[in-house]
Formats: sequence, structure tokens, C-alpha cells
Amino acid sequence: MKNLDILNQKKMEILQKINQAVKDGNEEAFALAFNEFSELLQEAVLAEAKGLVHAADSHVLAGRGVRALTSTETEYYQKLIEAMKSSNPKQALTEIDVVLPETVIETVFEDIAEAHPLLDAITFQPTGILTEILVSALDGRQMGTWGKLTDEIIKELSAGFISIPLDKKKLSAFLPIAKAMLDLGPVWIDRYVRAHLSEAIFNGLEYGIIDGPGIDSPVGMRRNPNSALDPTDGYGLQPLVVINEITPESYGELIADLTVAPTGLQRIVREVLLIVSPSDYFSKIFPATTFRQTNGSYSNDIFPFPTRLIQSAYVPQGEAVIGLGNRYFMGLGTGKGGKVEYSDEYRFLEDERMYLTKLYGEGRPLDNTSFKRLDISNLKPTPWKVQVANLESAPIPIYQVSDARLASLAIGSLTLSPAFNKSVFVYTAATTNATNTITALAKDGEATVEILNGETPVANGAAATWATGENTLTINVTSGEETETYTVIVTKS
Repeated sequence: MKNLDILNQKKMEILQKINQAVKDGNEEAFALAFNEFSELLQEAVLAEAKGLVHAADSHVLAGRGVRALTSTETEYYQKLIEAMKSSNPKQALTEIDVVLPETVIETVFEDIAEAHPLLDAITFQPTGILTEILVSALDGRQMGTWGKLTDEIIKELSAGFISIPLDKKKLSAFLPIAKAMLDLGPVWIDRYVRAHLSEAIFNGLEYGIIDGPGIDSPVGMRRNPNSALDPTDGYGLQPLVVINEITPESYGELIADLTVAPTGLQRIVREVLLIVSPSDYFSKIFPATTFRQTNGSYSNDIFPFPTRLIQSAYVPQGEAVIGLGNRYFMGLGTGKGGKVEYSDEYRFLEDERMYLTKLYGEGRPLDNTSFKRLDISNLKPTPWKVQVANLESAPIPIYQVSDARLASLAIGSLTLSPAFNKSVFVYTAATTNATNTITALAKDGEATVEILNGETPVANGAAATWATGENTLTINVTSGEETETYTVIVTKS
């Protein structure tokens, strides 16, 4: 029996193959990866079942992560196992008078939302056997209107809802079940069915939610739900918005556009959703949102505004999607039948039988201004500047900090007023001398020091010549990108 950690690692590798096959539209690669995934998943469940074969008590099983079944679920799985063991499973499944309990699907949805942050970020609703649902398309504050109850107000309120049919689009999930698994009993069949459905459903949903064209799939966030529906390509893509840096100004400008609803009224935004491909996350987003602290450690995913960041293989490279997660609705249910069916469409192994379950639903952005498609192909790391107010009292950093201040400043033996302080930049001095030697020592040994007497350059360590009256002495100190300027007004009498 393989170590479960090894099985989990292998599972992630296979899921990446499945995602890539879907993304590439490679049916052969998908079939091979799906077969590999099914075998691995069954192996994992069998391994877990063998490990707990002596733990028959439901409390013990629950403590080890095995879900206790309801009486309805137990009855369903018992009949399902009997039908699957028959010589004619297709006929036997047709004669079963019970359907897949809604509690199983609800648990699957809970598993998905917990394991996949995308579904937790949107408005994801199990719909049972509903065929249609009304969803508010406007912000809540716009639904109440002061004044007389008139036909116009009724029309306005009615227009605030959209009717979403749930029985027009189908999400099919195949369940390859080895004959050996049928002897494990209802609890373990449930474990396998939920695990397989969770992965199959999520991969289908993730594609639909992000890039679904809206023909036989949901309308993705990258699409404009108000555009014309092309019979081949589906709804049109949202226009690309170029973003080259993540700064409060550039990021705030993007979010400001999201605050304006299609009605022209503004809505409060407290968090945004940002979805990028895994490769773009590490090559674009990660360098632009990772900063080094004064103690040498790094902090990553630092945005100017609260942002829920999600990686998805269904976002094209060079792009990202930003928007309001709660403004995307996804409803999914079992449909009226809700049955598991025998399928002859695929057969990978002799000791396996293929079953099929169908879910019905729909997903779409609730308006055409809640999501934006971003061009991040030229996104650059954001440079951060460090201003040092008092380096002596600050912790000693383990990396170099630019400091364009002077360590000392002397004008011959003249007295500066106030006394020199590296953080004070304007001084006065009085003299009767014709000249005095200027000595300016920078704190940063690699900094450059420029001295001007009026507009006349003076070499550091050389003498400046004074005219009668006020003379303006300017000392410019440059360290890296930082420049500080000291000014001394020297009055010769």
C-alpha cells in the first residue's frame, strides 16, 4: 500500500495534466489523465478503507474524517451497490426508485468550497431540483424607493431581478468504479463518490466561471454578459485594461471603476478578487507584491487594497481578472432525475464500470461592470523607497538602506546656527573672512557631494570666496535614488 502523502502528491500532478489537457483541448491527453486520476483516487480510498477496517464504530470513523451517513443516504448507496453488482447494471440502475440524496450533493459542494477558494469567493448556491431562480442584479440599497407606489416604481423594482434558468446547461461527471470497491460498503462508496465529484465538478466549474462562453456553459468573468451571444464564440470578451504597476494610484483607479454600477450609482467595495495563471503569479504578481522587511524577512501578496488572490490555469498567460466576487452568481443542482446512470461511453479497464451523474445549473456575472480583464504582460516589480528619519535609533538592518544625509559639515571655524544635525537642512553663519574651507562628509561612503556657492562650484575641502552681504551655500548629497539638500546662508560683514 502506498503512503497516503505520496498518493496526494501524485494526485496534484495528475490534476495539473487534466487542467492542461482541458486548456489545450487535447481529448486524448484528457482521457489518459482522467484514467490515471480515477485509478489513483480508487487506490487512495481503498488504502484508507483497509487502514480503518477494524474501526467499525461511527464515532471512531468520524474522528478520522469519515463522514457518517444519514439513513436515506445509506439506503441509497445499498441499492446503488446492489445495482452495480448486477449482471445488467444499466437496467438495474433504471429500476432504482431512489435518487441521489440532496445531502450528498450539498456535502460535495461544501467540500469544494472549502478546498477551492474560487467558489468561496463568489455567490455559489446549491439549487437542488429548482429549474429557475430569481437573483437581484442591483445593489441592495437601490431596491427601496421613497414616494407613492406607482406602476413606474413596480417596473423599476422588477427590473432589479434577473431570471436565471437552471435546467438548460448540464455538467456531466463520470464515475469509474472498480468492482473491488463495491465490497467496501456504503460509507466508502460515499467517500469515493464525493471525492470524485468534488474534483470533476470543480474543474468544470472553474473553467465555466472564468472563461465560459455561455453557449453550453456558464458565462465567464472574462465575458461581457450584456454583449450579443454569438452562436459559435458565445458572449464577447471584456476589453483589456493595461496595468503596468501595482501602486495605490494605478490599483485605486481600477477599483474606482468597479464601484460604478451599470445604473450609474456607486456601490461600496471592501474587497476585490484577482485571478491569475500560476505562471503569471510567480513571474508577474509575486515580484510586484513582495517586499523585504527591515529584519530581512519577506512579505508577499501585499496589495494597496484588500485583495483575494487566486491562481487558476484557466486564465490565459499575460492576463488577469479583477472584480467583485459576490457579483458572480453560480447555481448548481441535481435536476429532477438526480440519478446515477450506467455509461457505455468510456471503458478504461476490464474490472471497472463507468457511471455518469448529471448536474444542472448556470453561472454569470450579474452585470457588465463588476469584472475587468487585465493585460499584465508588462507588469513590473514595484520599487519601494525607504526614508530614514533617525538611523541611530532604528534597528540595524541587514541590507543596505539609502541615506543621503551628511555626517558632518564644517565651514572653517564658523559657528553654524543651529548646531549641525544631519536631519536639519537649513543653517546660517556669520564671518568677516574673505574665504573659508568647506568640508562636507556624507554618512554613506558611496554618496556623492556637490557644493555650490551661489552658482559657483566649490570642491569638497576647498575654500569658498564670500561677497559682502548674504552668500547662499548649497550642499547636495546623493545616495542611490535619494537626494538631500543642505542650505547655509553665510553673511560677510
